[in-house]
Amino acid sequence: MLDDRPSTIASDTLHCGDNLVWMRTLPDGCCDLIYADPPFLTGRVQGAAHDAETQFDDRWSGGVDEYLAFLTPRLEQMRRLLSDRGSLYVHLDWRAAHHVRLVLDGLFGADAFLNEIIWSYRSGGRNGSWFARKHDTILWYARQPGSHIFRQQRGGEYRTDGLRIDDDGRPYKNTTRGRVYFHPDGPAITDVWEIPILSTVSRERRGSPSQKPEALLERIIEASSDPGSTVGDFFCGSGTTPAVAARLGRRFLGCDSNAAMLDITRRRLAELGVEVADEFDRVSS
Repeated sequence: MLDDRPSTIASDTLHCGDNLVWMRTLPDGCCDLIYADPPFLTGRVQGAAHDAETQFDDRWSGGVDEYLAFLTPRLEQMRRLLSDRGSLYVHLDWRAAHHVRLVLDGLFGADAFLNEIIWSYRSGGRNGSWFARKHDTILWYARQPGSHIFRQQRGGEYRTDGLRIDDDGRPYKNTTRGRVYFHPDGPAITDVWEIPILSTVSRERRGSPSQKPEALLERIIEASSDPGSTVGDFFCGSGTTPAVAARLGRRFLGCDSNAAMLDITRRRLAELGVEVADEFDRVSS
């Protein structure tokens, strides 16, 4: 542990620089939730060629070994930054999810694994040689399983074929214990999430080549944090996590190495009336 780490830090903070360097300065247990959307090991420069400011390089000359050497110390820091009630959600796809899960098992312990969440979005191109790859994987780990924050999420519709309907129009089924009614807010959400991906013309689009929909972050933040909790995102891009956290009454810590992305984040937060506590540190550490 660094002796000069502060015991507390101002929330609603954005930092521009190397997230590993910044995380090492933050106090233990300062986040109740961390969402991580790191590079995906695609082997390409991500983003539009005409917009170099928002591009990022996802090429790894050393392959998966170099990628894991980059990501592992950052995951170590994220674990340290979680409170005893905290959760880490790591967003990946088919290229690296299986490698990173083994790393997370080693850092947290296999018993700390809670869910492999499948974000199914269906849209996009097809391939004639295999089933179209239309989902991402989100690995969820708890700092202290059993003590972690979890708020059950509900949505969608029940399958009501063959069920009885009472005088108020509510579906139910008869059991040996009497009538069993269904929750008025819908069935409990499972670990397969059908949430549309952002289209190229979506009003949510802010310029990040890997921007995620607000609905995805809403579900994570509402499920695994309380109002007033601090939510961390150390690959925050154009600021979806800070923006949704602020809108839902949470605090946030955000970091990205791209100053243009953080400018977008700052404007996005300003639209919500959120004042960022610290100015950008535009010099990478």
